[in-house]
Amino acid sequence: MHSRRDRREVRPRSGWMVMGKGAGFSALQVGRILVLFLSLFPSVSLQCKILRCNSEFWASTSSSGPEEEFCTALRAYNSCVRRTARTCRGDLAYHSAQHGIEDLMSQHNCSKEGPTSQPRTRTPHPPPPPQPEPDSQERSDGPEVCHYERSLPKHAAPPNYTHCGFFGDPHLRTFSDDFQTCKVEGAWPLIHNKYLSVQVTNTPVVPGSSATATSKLTIIFKNFQECVDQKMYHAETDELPAAFADGSKNGGERHGANTLRVVEKVPGQHVEIQARYIGTTIVVRQVGRYLTFAVRMPEEVVNSVEDRDNQDLYLCLHGCPANQRIDFRSFRARAAETHGPGRVRTAPPPHGFTYQSAMTKCKERLPVEDLYFQSCVFDLLSSGDINFTMAAYYAFEDVKMLHSNKDKYHLYERDTFLGNSAPRKPYCSLPFTLLNILAVLLWIQCCCVDP
Repeated sequence: MHSRRDRREVRPRSGWMVMGKGAGFSALQVGRILVLFLSLFPSVSLQCKILRCNSEFWASTSSSGPEEEFCTALRAYNSCVRRTARTCRGDLAYHSAQHGIEDLMSQHNCSKEGPTSQPRTRTPHPPPPPQPEPDSQERSDGPEVCHYERSLPKHAAPPNYTHCGFFGDPHLRTFSDDFQTCKVEGAWPLIHNKYLSVQVTNTPVVPGSSATATSKLTIIFKNFQECVDQKMYHAETDELPAAFADGSKNGGERHGANTLRVVEKVPGQHVEIQARYIGTTIVVRQVGRYLTFAVRMPEEVVNSVEDRDNQDLYLCLHGCPANQRIDFRSFRARAAETHGPGRVRTAPPPHGFTYQSAMTKCKERLPVEDLYFQSCVFDLLSSGDINFTMAAYYAFEDVKMLHSNKDKYHLYERDTFLGNSAPRKPYCSLPFTLLNILAVLLWIQCCCVDP
């Protein structure tokens, strides 16, 4: 299977054979051919900015001018095309444009080094009034509606923030603090509401095993009033970008654009996406070969679903389907029985860890034997991948950063038995000791009444 980096080397030059020396095309004809050729590729979406680069170059060459002016516009076009590399690589139109530029530079003896200009600067205009820089505090603040807490009614109760995490083999902590271990191979939605969608793709960790882990993650932030344009963030194994898919790091050109930002914490390992207009923070990490996801989101945003009939697979809200869950207590009990002290082992454990050695390794990072510790043990036993120790550790670190209730940082097995989402039995609402006291009082009353 070829990687993205392999596809980057594709060189489809045949579409530009007419552009070689001696063809005699003018800059005007070149522009028209570019428009016609690139319009034939509908796969070049708005996310891929090739058409915008082409239209700017077409505007700058629509009338004849000095050769040096053409070379300046061509360098600007080349710079624009290079900025689309992340979103357009692997696309035939992108590679054809890239090599077409090389041919044009050779045909017109243009140097790759030199001034560049945007098409709009060809005709002199009066200087515009001073504008604030895109990253200035004024633009960063934006309108009130672009700040979730500021947009709430005065004297309203503070918002209730919830947390969802997805990590390891994989383990899911839902918005209601239910903790599950799941199979969920392939693509599954974690979040889907009016403001954003999150989808993960999980692949088998070990051939033949039901254990999977996240190898791809896609987040789509939808258009929101005057705050942000629609933006997509896509990550996969060995590619954790510090920008959205279009190369930008904020929400676009609107006044509240900086209320949506991508912040790189550790290159290639840790990215934080801040969406202040919906009060949401997302943390994406790569640990070993797999990705982890954690989010802090107001309850109001969590429940802003558009189609309640199609929300059953929204994992962060409803958990994994019953047929996709793994009973990790039974798995651990079998592992403890097989590899426990005093047992005679005729063969080494399949993935290099015994139950005791997995517990020892997980204790190094997770001293409290909560469900994060137990998930670490499970992952080491099911995969043998030492990196899952760090995945569980960072998942817990993200809980401490994102969860609003410090009393719920740790979850234990008793929490999964009761479960915030599990139905309560209605037959008795009084504590057992209180019932005993009432029974004794009734017995006394009966015994002490005169006949």
